Amino acid sequence: MRPKMMPLLLSLMLLVPTLASAATLADVTLEDKITVNGQTLVLNGLGLRKKFFIKVYVGGLYLQAKMSIPASILASDTSRRMTMAFLYSVSKDQMCDAWEEGLTANVPNATAEVKSGFKTLCSWMEPIPKGNRLVLTYVPGTGTTVEVNGKPKGTLPGKATADAIVSTWVGPKPAMGDDFKNAVLGK
Repeated sequence: MRPKMMPLLLSLMLLVPTLASAATLADVTLEDKITVNGQTLVLNGLGLRKKFFIKVYVGGLYLQAKMSIPASILASDTSRRMTMAFLYSVSKDQMCDAWEEGLTANVPNATAEVKSGFKTLCSWMEPIPKGNRLVLTYVPGTGTTVEVNGKPKGTLPGKATADAIVSTWVGPKPAMGDDFKNAVLGK
């Protein structure tokens, strides 16, 4: 290549946008990697939550390393995130019912601390319109921060509560079904 062409080539390369890797499901795109508390988390998998024929949300599970075994995820005391991008508007009551159903089905012997955490989680819920997100981020030693519709709601203390929350997706009886569970587990 001629030396005079090098500046032109470099200028053109700078004009080409660099796209971060992402995954898309049902027209929802989530980044392949995110940073939480200074640590990189990878998108473990994406799942589509359906209720009858309605597409409710796309859920993405982020972990420090890809894992497909629920017990391994729960045993790990590392940062993780659950992101729900809503395709259908839901009410506060629908969200609270879903959390209660998920807890009862997947953590039948929940402690008083975990039950209290879920009551607090429910109190933070609000209607979630189509196009908005619910984000739950667990950081060891801090707890699970909850963000609804782009607004921080608070932090739920304890790993047991964080484990119960993720169990609603990857536990033995996820309300969203085994297809969703397998998808967020990357299977």
